[in-house]
Amino acid sequence: MTDPVGKLPSELDQLPDRDAEETAEWAASLDAVAEHAGPHRAAYLMRRTLQHAEKAGVALPRLLETDYVNTIPTSAEPAFDGDEAMEARITAWNRWNAAAMVTRGSKHGVGGHIATFASAAWLYETGFNHFFRGKEGDGSGDQLYIQGHASPGIYARAFLDGRLTEDHLDNFRQEAGGKGLPSYPHPRRLPWLWEFPTVSMGLGPLSAIYQARFNRYLQGRGIKDTSNSHVWAFLGDGEMDEPESTAALALASREQLDNLTFVINCNLQRLDGPVRANFKIVQELEAQFRGAGWNVVKSLWGSAWDEVFQLDTTGALVRRLREVPDAQFQTYATRDVAYIREHFFGAEPALVELGKILSDAKIAECFHTSRGGHEARKVYSAYRAALAHKGAPTVILAQTVKGHTLGKGFESKNANHQMKKLTIDEFKGMRDLLGLPIADSAFDSGVVPYGHPGADSPEVRYLQERRAALGGPAPARRVHASAPLPQPEERAFKALHKGSGKQEMATTMAFVRLVKDLMRDKQTGRRWVPIVPDEARTFGMESLFPSAGIYSPMGQTYEPVDRDQLMYYKEAKDGQILNEGITEAGAMADFIAAATSYSTHGETMIPFYIFYSMFGWQRTGDQMWQLADQLGKGFIVGATAGRTTLTGEGLQHADGHSHLIAATNPASLNYDPAFAYEIAVIVKDGLRRMYGENPEDVFYYLTVYNEPKPQPAMPEGVEEGIVKGLYRFKEGAAGADAPRLQLLASGTAIHWALEAQRLLADDWNVAADVWSATSWGELRRDALEADAALLRGEQRTPYVTQALEGAPGPVLAVSDWMRQVPDQISQWVEQDWSSLGTDGFGLSDTRDAARRHFGVDAQSITVAALAQLAKRGEVPASAIKEARERYGL
Repeated sequence: MTDPVGKLPSELDQLPDRDAEETAEWAASLDAVAEHAGPHRAAYLMRRTLQHAEKAGVALPRLLETDYVNTIPTSAEPAFDGDEAMEARITAWNRWNAAAMVTRGSKHGVGGHIATFASAAWLYETGFNHFFRGKEGDGSGDQLYIQGHASPGIYARAFLDGRLTEDHLDNFRQEAGGKGLPSYPHPRRLPWLWEFPTVSMGLGPLSAIYQARFNRYLQGRGIKDTSNSHVWAFLGDGEMDEPESTAALALASREQLDNLTFVINCNLQRLDGPVRANFKIVQELEAQFRGAGWNVVKSLWGSAWDEVFQLDTTGALVRRLREVPDAQFQTYATRDVAYIREHFFGAEPALVELGKILSDAKIAECFHTSRGGHEARKVYSAYRAALAHKGAPTVILAQTVKGHTLGKGFESKNANHQMKKLTIDEFKGMRDLLGLPIADSAFDSGVVPYGHPGADSPEVRYLQERRAALGGPAPARRVHASAPLPQPEERAFKALHKGSGKQEMATTMAFVRLVKDLMRDKQTGRRWVPIVPDEARTFGMESLFPSAGIYSPMGQTYEPVDRDQLMYYKEAKDGQILNEGITEAGAMADFIAAATSYSTHGETMIPFYIFYSMFGWQRTGDQMWQLADQLGKGFIVGATAGRTTLTGEGLQHADGHSHLIAATNPASLNYDPAFAYEIAVIVKDGLRRMYGENPEDVFYYLTVYNEPKPQPAMPEGVEEGIVKGLYRFKEGAAGADAPRLQLLASGTAIHWALEAQRLLADDWNVAADVWSATSWGELRRDALEADAALLRGEQRTPYVTQALEGAPGPVLAVSDWMRQVPDQISQWVEQDWSSLGTDGFGLSDTRDAARRHFGVDAQSITVAALAQLAKRGEVPASAIKEARERYGL
């Protein structure tokens, strides 16, 4: 049963009404407005009342959508700090050269994108001339996440200011000769220009948020003053469909990242057609961002619309703009005025009358080209508003026409993302539209010319003066000259060299203990950045909570429930740990920001990110490539590794393949250590290689296990083998004439191999040498380099071949990974090769049962070893059947 206004009594009871009569008066007033002035007027009054309440600080739920108009009215636009005509000429040259570069490249079949930059040109130019701080001024400058498909326009601007030549532009997407330009922002391919790789859609916005957050982290910890650094992320409206694009919006608002601005180019088109054919993407994004706590600035309409809105005395125009779906609005941009008069202005009588006042030229200008993202003054106003807003990040929703100025064959066409070139006639039309001084004779060769006003022209001088005032060229990547990090004291490493005696310790615990000690180092300890996605207790890291603290810009505004315990949950403004909650993608974005701080801020940090190994390369592998592209350094640690060590969790937690995926990344050095001392050696060498005298642009992937085992002391002389990937850990003991073989094992599998070594000796009089294969991947990398050297006429023997040279018998490799992982090195092993592994899906059970299931336990290794020896005639074939029966296989 409901009351007269349709509310359930229980709903009304939740909010006691202290003055029911006043409430009834307000409701009656609203009813009267709706009855006498219409529901549109009633809705208008309600929106205005809610907006007023929000500005007055009244605690009400936010209004998630505003009218489909510019947030900043024309009367409130600030004075434009620049020469609009000059900037228009600069933008015209950039538009031209971007289109020319892609068109010329299309003759070589390398492709490229024209329409994206054509729509976004003013979004970039306004920023370059007025807002984006360079890296040659005070501080670190701004961080620019450029939309990947707009790269031709950024190259065109670098050509205009003298940083690139025609030869560079002619080698767009043709890098093999050494002079080329990469297709998209790739720091590894063009490290002096590009700072952030952005073309794997969705990773740019996610990374921008965590970069802005990491800037605050450096500030909070007193490592660098980043207060003058602003993060600008240029995104496409279609890109916002990627879940990563919006995954961290709440984090940005929760931590009040007003050092962050998203600029979303709302040209209403994605690759195949409209972004929201039957809806409005701008309104959807506004609601999404406002709901997440962001400041939203809409720059939708150009100045041609100002007069039209003033003529709209009934609100019919605003209502019509809001109700027309995006796909229909795109159609208006390509149709003649008669069509627009009939289908847009013909929707209701008030619009018909408005249409009669407007000339055909005015309607064509408004609907075909006049958008907020195409005018310097409108964009400038939006950027000023973004920087002025404090306490929350800002998103600018700038409406544009995809393919703007490229001609009617391009503008707003569904297929324009795939259109790679203009004809000579189309270029001549574009030249006339842009007013560029390019003669017809320049096209006589049949090749569109590049255009440049001259190195000493007013345009170039203006461009360079603006950049000088803002701190130098942009975008730009800088690696600041700095001294290498000193190596930590030996004490931390030697603690693991000693082993654990009879005490059992998992290699996960060994790694955490090592890093905890390294974080105490007086010279480099503060440089460590521990990152964990809400699993610190799983990995034994809770001991770091009270000592290092968990970073929070708010500090700790509450008393933790475990405050009376030794390892209590401590948050602090200068906390060192980044505990990201349940978001592997967020933690990885943190890692990338920390791993590249040596370049972004000139501050070398040593991040380590620890996670369930199954949720690393499989789940966020795209970000691992982003890390490689961005030349990041640090330690990625896959904990609870392997397919059989995590008891009871089963299929979704059982990782048997991350090393296989990691092996595909050239920047990733992948290790699967078996013992604590191996971890110490690997980490020490990693610090040298990444942060020492000749730092390399690599990162480390270590897998560690949650299986407690006694940790042996480090044998003499094994350091080189640990780093290179293989050394003999324990020689087999048996009779002088006993058959012999080589057991290669990595990670926790070495314990199964050692037990198999004992069974082979005691039960079958077979001697097995056990080798610790710390890195199948590094063994393969070295072998591939040896092969490449051979093609150059150099003789080099792979390390794995050298290490096993002369070792008697066949080689049997075993690990807690798929067989393809050790099989990576099989072609460089001269002995007979075979392998065991955990191929297939994982399962929930005990460790012993899981290993028996996959056939990798000690007994299975023993049978497999006997089978290899039987093939060679070194043991009788009957031994295989006998062993199977003895061990219950």
